[in-house]
Amino acid sequence: MDFSLTEEQKMLKTMVADFASKELEPIAAQIDEESRFPAESIPKMAGLGLPGVGFPEEYGGSGGGTTESCLVIEEICRVCAATGTILIASSGLTGIPIFMHGDEGQKKRFVPPIASGQVLGAFALTEAGAGSDPATMETTATRKDKGYVLNGSKIFITNGAEASIILVFASTDKSLRHKGISAFILEKDTPGFSVGKHENKMGIRGSSTTELAFEDCFVPEENRLGNEGDGFRIAINTIDASRVTVAAQALGIAQGAFDRALAYAKERQQFGQPIVNFQAIQWMLADMATQIDAARLLTYRAAFLQDQGQPFIK
Repeated sequence: MDFSLTEEQKMLKTMVADFASKELEPIAAQIDEESRFPAESIPKMAGLGLPGVGFPEEYGGSGGGTTESCLVIEEICRVCAATGTILIASSGLTGIPIFMHGDEGQKKRFVPPIASGQVLGAFALTEAGAGSDPATMETTATRKDKGYVLNGSKIFITNGAEASIILVFASTDKSLRHKGISAFILEKDTPGFSVGKHENKMGIRGSSTTELAFEDCFVPEENRLGNEGDGFRIAINTIDASRVTVAAQALGIAQGAFDRALAYAKERQQFGQPIVNFQAIQWMLADMATQIDAARLLTYRAAFLQDQGQPFIK
């Protein structure tokens, strides 16, 4: 198997690495300490077409596939995991499922704003009592007129405070458990929608994680994604499709930690020499580098398989 990147992929990787070091790294520590959403970074990423990687150009995207998306996320997360998280939640967890499961009207209306970076998206599945078991979901969608009325709440929603397009999962028939879950595209200005508590996290604090509330939110029928009862399948397909880019996020964080550890080992002096000269430190660095390289091989093998339409998860 040829693991070499194409010239276009190399150029993309270099461009994102340069952007990340110049624009994201200088503010990464600050936004984490202040729990501040890096609003200034979004239009800068949009200017380079980064939110659109993985989307066809006809829908406002930049082209490419999972491999290109992983290259972008890894390089961003080497210096700022929060910014990478924002991008994954918007493009990967919101834009991609609309592109994969939406009708032509939905794709033309909602995908370009996300792919262009004009707006952010959020994926609203998790509830206080329904995390790993969506069948216990309490949020409901009741048919009314030519649409649905949403009532309920979600927790731990990435981009919840900033997203203009929210992909909401709600039960249209509780008796059917997971087969009664449907998916809806909710716009931020919908009456009855509100953002609740902002979580105070241990890390990745520049990315907001919030509660969302829905009180008699009317969603027109044309904003239902797929058919009634398709929600669980859409949610699982979306989570599966995003697993490789989430692995790239972890890979980028690990690579960034290694880069800093190596730089520190070269600078730190003990007994008249840098500690990188000590064999015990060299062993630690070698183990770290080996594990990161193994993770990179697994991540990009999975990305390659996903791009080829082959099974990529186990």
